[in-house]
Amino acid sequence: MAQTDFNMDNQWLPFTPNRTFRNDPRVFVGAEGMHFTTHDGKKVIDGISSLWCVGAGHNRRPINEAIKKQLDTLDYATAFQASNDKAFKAAEMIAAMAPGDLNKVLFCNSGSEAADTALKVALAYHRARGEGHRNVFIGREKGYHGVNFGGMSVGGLPANRKVYGAQLLPRVDHMRFIHDPVNHAYIHHEEPVWAEDPLLELENRILVLHDPSNVAAVIVEPIAGSAGWYIPPKGYVKRLREICDKHGILLIFDEVITGFGRLGVNFGADYYGVVPDMLNFAKAVTNGVIPLGGVICRDFIYDAMMNANAPEHAIEFFHGYTYSGHPVACAAAIATLDLMKEENLFARAGEQGIKLGNAMHSAFKGLPNVIGIRTLGLAGAVELASIAGSPGKRAYDIFMDCFHKGVWVRPAGENLVICPPYIVEDAHIDQIVQTLADSIRRHA
Repeated sequence: MAQTDFNMDNQWLPFTPNRTFRNDPRVFVGAEGMHFTTHDGKKVIDGISSLWCVGAGHNRRPINEAIKKQLDTLDYATAFQASNDKAFKAAEMIAAMAPGDLNKVLFCNSGSEAADTALKVALAYHRARGEGHRNVFIGREKGYHGVNFGGMSVGGLPANRKVYGAQLLPRVDHMRFIHDPVNHAYIHHEEPVWAEDPLLELENRILVLHDPSNVAAVIVEPIAGSAGWYIPPKGYVKRLREICDKHGILLIFDEVITGFGRLGVNFGADYYGVVPDMLNFAKAVTNGVIPLGGVICRDFIYDAMMNANAPEHAIEFFHGYTYSGHPVACAAAIATLDLMKEENLFARAGEQGIKLGNAMHSAFKGLPNVIGIRTLGLAGAVELASIAGSPGKRAYDIFMDCFHKGVWVRPAGENLVICPPYIVEDAHIDQIVQTLADSIRRHA
């Protein structure tokens, strides 16, 4: 297919420099296993699981067949005042995978919707139990919780917020970021040990400023994925749980990236041994094939909402989406989770993650402009020094160069991220890492 065979005049591309895209388009027309096929017939290895989504690899027949069968059986049914069999089954499977008493699943369509759903649940829960004054949210610097107004408000990526500041939620604060570039620039399959406690500010300044009794929830990614795979200090996640418990604050884990196997286990909550009060998911739950997201809530949240003093015919939680628990999306989720279990892909991700980390640290350390490498699970990032006056340009140029050499990586500010599908072979890891290393040298 030639470039002239499709019209680029009408689609406005998300998170993309549209002005330059048409001069050097990246258009995928096919995918199989670990590879894309471009419009001009080139093979490109998917080094980022198509934005953390495609854990089982592309074009998996069991998922495709489940979708086709569902379309022939029940294509769509309303989610309001009714449901469908696949939504109940998918919820049962997801709840069974979640730790602790995270048993109640609210479906939506994306990680962005999951973030806003979780924030609304937090407000409604506190109101149901007579503490409606709890309306302060606390996020973290460089956190990412989607692009809806609630998620942007608790998120901490400046570029995502700066244009919309006047309309962000007013009662929000942010904890300090979790990266120490001086003492812990290089991290491989470990939790860095900090000399200081980065959560002291939360307890001694932020909570004091707002009064803990006014705080509804704290929301964090177990690992800061969208910012560039930043790994929290040792003990950080457990201490955050303790602080929230002490003050009656809900703890929300945004596991849209870390959920469903990226760390070699079901969720980041399992990896860190902490049960949050809510757990947001999306992306890999359907292998990226059809949009599906959701929030898993602990039993006490659901029970508080159900036990509110209201008539039995009254709706307990005024929230939901037209496509909540879409039968085709839920069929895709069931098939995806079955496939990942059958092929033991979560454990495989953990095993291949060690190899990916070894390869990245071996290949990148000491290269020109490399100032940090962070690897954990089946993901890693190499951080580069900025070009004066052109932040992010070096990483973007290297990303483009890698694409032309047949490897798809992800630029994230000054970082280049690798997070391949769980089916990645050793040879794929070598190809991805060496292609990126060669490009870093070329752009010194």
